[in-house]
Amino acid sequence: MATTVPPLPLLLWLQEVALLVLTRVRRTILQTAFILCVLILLLWISIFLYGSFYYSYIPTVKYTTPVHYHFRTDCTSLGPDLCSFPMANVSLMKNGRDRVLMYGQPYRISLELEMPESPVNQELGMFMVSIMCYTKGGQVISSSTRSAMLHYRSRALRLMDTFFYAGLFLTGFLEQKQMVEVELYSDYREDSYVPTLGALIEIQSKRIQIYAAQLKIHAHFTGLRYLLYNFPITTAIIGVASNFSFLSVIVLFSYLQWVWGSLWSREHSRMRVNLREGGNEPLKQGESQNASSASTASLQQVGKETLETIGTVTGSGPSEPSEENEAQEEGSLLSAVNFSGGSSLAIDMKTFVPQDVNTPQPIMLTEEEVLPISNIPETELRQRGVAQTVHN
Repeated sequence: MATTVPPLPLLLWLQEVALLVLTRVRRTILQTAFILCVLILLLWISIFLYGSFYYSYIPTVKYTTPVHYHFRTDCTSLGPDLCSFPMANVSLMKNGRDRVLMYGQPYRISLELEMPESPVNQELGMFMVSIMCYTKGGQVISSSTRSAMLHYRSRALRLMDTFFYAGLFLTGFLEQKQMVEVELYSDYREDSYVPTLGALIEIQSKRIQIYAAQLKIHAHFTGLRYLLYNFPITTAIIGVASNFSFLSVIVLFSYLQWVWGSLWSREHSRMRVNLREGGNEPLKQGESQNASSASTASLQQVGKETLETIGTVTGSGPSEPSEENEAQEEGSLLSAVNFSGGSSLAIDMKTFVPQDVNTPQPIMLTEEEVLPISNIPETELRQRGVAQTVHN
């Protein structure tokens, strides 16, 4: 029969070391993966919080909407004059629901006019542009009026411009027109109690000729909004890093509280078990009261039996004590009780007087005979009482 050779101690040691190393490596990998997952989660939460704050704190920076003018045509004017001033109603609500202007934010509102360099506009001179902002019910809450005119260009300059850009003019890449921008508000602020819903824009000239018009609203940022808008990358890095640090501190303190709480609960449970096993656990209030009542009752019972025994030995026999004697007996017994530590009872009976009319002489006990009642059996107590009586 072939005998199996037991593995060498070196191989066993190598096997144990390999298992230990693999266990530690696996634990390290799991811990590293868990920490990376937590860090990635905190990073995404930090980015989400910063993005939510940015889009809720930064209002609409630029808002441009077309302005469509309308005027009357029921007059009999034969010249280039219109029957009424051109007027347009512009809504300041995005998609009919969201307000463009934010409360307390200053805005610059301007009107951009696309005007041809026609002889009528060149002879027009100055004209007025007025705006009236209204709220619910058409109530006007703000109005402004500004003047404007076409930029002046001499005849020689127009001829040179036409000569040099003739090809672009013919192909349609360029047009002979000017963009006139009229600033209506330089610092318009929205009222939180009376929001602006729209504006009426009127050009107070019947001879003006325009291609198109646009209303432009631009927000003026100050303070934190200015930094967030003009330095977006720097503020984004600082904001995400601040959120990440704050969340990391919260997670770290939560983990430490969980670890310390579990350790404290284990130590507390272990201390309670040790106290119960060692008998040193203090009694509760109800248990101490019950123990005191039971000890008092046993003391009274032992005293009565001792009296009966003494009366039987002396030949006088037990007698029926009166209510006054019973009260005195209970008072003497209770006054002899000495509570040591709340757990054991001791009787300090230097003079024990039996309440019997036929035995008036008291029984004298020495200091050495003062023992705890809980440690003296009833038979021994009876024998001690009888022996003391016979000796006297």
